[in-house]
Amino acid sequence: MNRDRINNGTGTNFDECIKCTICTVYCPVTAVNHDFPGPKQAGPDGERYRLKKPYFYDEALKYCLNCKRCEVACPSEVRIGDIIQQARLKYSKHAPSLRDRMLASTDFVGTMATPFAPIVNGMLHLKPVKKIMDKVLGIDSRRTFPSYSRELFTEWYKREAENEQLKYDKHVAYFHGCYVQYNYPQLGKDMIKVMNALGYGVILLEEEKCCGVAKIANGLVKEATRDADINLRSIRKAVKHGVSAILSTSSTCTFTIRDEYTHVLGIDARDVRDDVMLATRFIYSLIDEAGAKLAFRRDYHKRVAYHVPCHMERLGWAVYSMSLMRMIPGLDYVPLDPNCCGIAGTYGFKKENYDYSQAMGRPLFDEIERAGVDLVATDCETCKWQIEMSTGLPVQNPISILADALDVEETKKLNNL
Repeated sequence: MNRDRINNGTGTNFDECIKCTICTVYCPVTAVNHDFPGPKQAGPDGERYRLKKPYFYDEALKYCLNCKRCEVACPSEVRIGDIIQQARLKYSKHAPSLRDRMLASTDFVGTMATPFAPIVNGMLHLKPVKKIMDKVLGIDSRRTFPSYSRELFTEWYKREAENEQLKYDKHVAYFHGCYVQYNYPQLGKDMIKVMNALGYGVILLEEEKCCGVAKIANGLVKEATRDADINLRSIRKAVKHGVSAILSTSSTCTFTIRDEYTHVLGIDARDVRDDVMLATRFIYSLIDEAGAKLAFRRDYHKRVAYHVPCHMERLGWAVYSMSLMRMIPGLDYVPLDPNCCGIAGTYGFKKENYDYSQAMGRPLFDEIERAGVDLVATDCETCKWQIEMSTGLPVQNPISILADALDVEETKKLNNL
């Protein structure tokens, strides 16, 4: 396959680093793990040495979360996280282990697990099984696994929703992601409920693979590139057919497609970048720019704390999820300090990272426990897993909260549907 690749190597802007070390102050890893040299040293400083001699590469870069908080903090807009990720992919001599491949192969594992979901879910909660995974694979026995659904989201969609969605005049395409597909189809159903109430049908992409973030993090570049090519081909086809946008309910999936495909994998996705957005941003734009209206149930009353995922902070789009939740009259909104939860996808599942993962998330967990809320909202599925496991509180995507609080019939009337 011919691929239009662009010059986006680490040499593009690392010289713009002014060595202020603000990135190190904001890095959640350096606060708990002194083996990690810090973003400035691992990124711009290290790259100067690596360009001269590759043996200057430090395997301690594996501790980087790729949370992008360093990039958010950088006053010079240096792509520090990208520099570190590209160095890991280019110079690391450690091939992905069986564990890394299993954790990264979300489509394969999900497809295998779903038909046997009750058995798989039960097995993953058994202490002997968890201890074996700990000893043999290096997946920490203290980690709680997300449950698998008995039915794929796409199976439900084709049976229950597809024909109905085609009746709408306006459409969005939905990049549902692995979490909705294999673990929690209800989020996809909630997405459809909200969009239908606003007069939009929701169609699925012709073919969809994992966004690739787990494969990138685990060094599976070839596999991530293959999946990215498939996703972009489907996205381009949907855009050509005239959908209003390509929506996702995952901040990380959105960020990966918009930025990591280009900056880390070197695939030119700039032609469709602006077509891919988080669902909450699109919904807010309908209200703010197109005059759409939402009506809510009068009996909805909940106190909700909102956690901004790291990749959402990098996107700069937290305001849309926050604003939508604040529109719900019965929702008592509690903002949280911008702390990393520490899981970083597959990072927090690995035995060597588990204690660091929990230490990074502890300030967030403590704040949530002090807040006295009914539930926590976040736009990232792995943040959800981490917060639920570490606080015992339920966590929902803002889209699910909107769907739960929404008065569908009144919303349709307000929008003349």
